[in-house]
Amino acid sequence: MQIVILVVPSSKFDMGTADFDVVVIGGSYAGLSAAMALGRSLRKVLIIDNGKPCNRMTPHSHNFLTQDGEKPAVISLKAKEQVLRYPSVKIMNDQATTVLNRSSIFEIATVANVIVTARKLILATGVTDTMPDIKGFEACWGNTVIHCPYCHGYEFRDQATGIMANGDRAIHLAGMVYNLTKKVFILTSGKAEFTEEQLTQLRKNGITIIEEKITEIVHHDGIMETIVFEKGETLALQAMYAALPFVQHSGIPVQLGCELTETGHIKTDQMQRTSVENVFACGDNCIMMRSVAASVASGNMAGAIANNTLCLEEF
Repeated sequence: MQIVILVVPSSKFDMGTADFDVVVIGGSYAGLSAAMALGRSLRKVLIIDNGKPCNRMTPHSHNFLTQDGEKPAVISLKAKEQVLRYPSVKIMNDQATTVLNRSSIFEIATVANVIVTARKLILATGVTDTMPDIKGFEACWGNTVIHCPYCHGYEFRDQATGIMANGDRAIHLAGMVYNLTKKVFILTSGKAEFTEEQLTQLRKNGITIIEEKITEIVHHDGIMETIVFEKGETLALQAMYAALPFVQHSGIPVQLGCELTETGHIKTDQMQRTSVENVFACGDNCIMMRSVAASVASGNMAGAIANNTLCLEEF
């Protein structure tokens, strides 16, 4: 596949025009989906991407029609090949660092000291998960330490499975995981925070709660074998769901003044518009359902609405 590297000199520009109709920051599934919608609408588009998607540790992607079980990198490569068939779409291997909002135009600067301008901006910047201080956790993340029953649960059906969460979040996961396996353990790494009604529900379904702190995950190349607790006890598990906190991968949304939700996502409406005019967001940075399918859907919407906004301005 030929990746087009666009070099734009860092110099003054005409404020009356822009280099691109839309710049898409982030070139994983959501960003590529947005760019395809725009490319098919003849829009001049630049994707800025550093090639480090948040699911790069995951060996297989699931629950995505036509691509179920495929490697994420293979899906991404095929997507890039298809998107770049549209001659008005370019991709730059770089990372956006700052964006200046100059009313009718956005000025985007990158690590490589490239400056480009755009009429509309799509943020497909993703999130960064905050890993706990547990030996072996990061090596298993995306492989046997997982986040979503829809993305990974079928592969671990009927197997001993942990849920590293507490309170309402643990209950939410427990119901879905129990549908896939009856060998369920909730690992709170501290005092359990459940109501009496929730405890009754867990006991009724034979779900064990372990409050002792996890110190290590013994694994072989990311394949979990046992959980080690602070006092030395162990628990054999084949998989563990982890409800991790996260932060926005890029500081650009906050820099632009995009409103965030209580969960830390970029706040968007149903059309993927952010609180900042002419700025759209798609993918994990703004949706709670973290899956390839959901990211592609939100990117398609963001691209379509960005194009529609341009059409209304030009008509």
